[in-house]
Amino acid sequence: MHELSICQSLIHQVENIALERNALCVTSIIIGIGPLSGVEAQLLKNAYTVASAGTVAEHAELIIETLPIRVKCSLCGSESDALPNKLICKQCGDWRTRLLSGDEMMLLRVEFEKAVH
Repeated sequence: MHELSICQSLIHQVENIALERNALCVTSIIIGIGPLSGVEAQLLKNAYTVASAGTVAEHAELIIETLPIRVKCSLCGSESDALPNKLICKQCGDWRTRLLSGDEMMLLRVEFEKAVH
């Protein structure tokens, strides 16, 4: 299950952000996952519990947003949304497209509590 190693990397990144900002604890982590990323959202949520145990993000809510699949047509140049199994141009219907997004996983936002001075 590569989702555990992904979560461990995510927690490492979140811990660095929390440390830089003098956070007491992380309250939520929002990530975006494209349908073509190869990451299973449910497996990631399951792995998150294990990876976050004992960290500043242990009690943080993991929020997963699905990112759109976008393609650019090589024939007409337009950009459009596409389906995972149908990466065609919505404008002209051509199949010669280039993937612009939908295969990524990214950290979108980290919310945390800071100490009151």
